[in-house]
Amino acid sequence: MGKKLYVGNLAYSVTDSTLQQIFSAHGNVTSAQVIMDRDTGRSKGFGFVEMGSDQEAQAAITALNGTEVEGRNLTVNEARPKTEGPRGGGGGGGRGGYGGRRGGNY
Repeated sequence: MGKKLYVGNLAYSVTDSTLQQIFSAHGNVTSAQVIMDRDTGRSKGFGFVEMGSDQEAQAAITALNGTEVEGRNLTVNEARPKTEGPRGGGGGGGRGGYGGRRGGNY
């Protein structure tokens, strides 16, 4: 299983494929995702990249943390498991109301 990295301070113009390109220079990227705001459809300014191994993840952190991409200095570190409580305030809660099964006529 790969190593997941948190990538913060992204310019709004950065896309999943941009992230993939940036990180693939440092190893095998198994997934790259910019987190989007559901309401506005804009980037939330951070994302996650999964690297193939711990070594590749470490190389990417070392190489990319603090580097400038499209005018903003990236923050790159190991993604923390959600169970430890989100840093800064706000992990995904409040999505509410899955599905449309409120009316009772299934």
